[in-house]
Amino acid sequence: MNIIRDIQTLSEFKQNASKLVKQVRETKRPLVLTVNGKPSVILQDVEAYQEMADGASYRESVRVLKERLEYVRNGGELIPAEEVFDRLSKKTGIEF
Repeated sequence: MNIIRDIQTLSEFKQNASKLVKQVRETKRPLVLTVNGKPSVILQDVEAYQEMADGASYRESVRVLKERLEYVRNGGELIPAEEVFDRLSKKTGIEF
């Protein structure tokens, strides 16, 4: 991040929105907008945001899998897949 270019006031953004949006698209760097001298919002390129969201989703999936593996390693109960699908069918009314 380049503090001089990547942090702008909301007023500056309003005056130069198209230029600053173009900057974000070209550099792929987020733009921090301030209100009353404090960071308020971040303007980010859609592709960069999608990559960040995908990464967060992946990390959450890995975290849950690690948690479940630890549960099993510590003697947690395993449920056969047929029973899981039966429970889901009863709960949702959807046949699997």
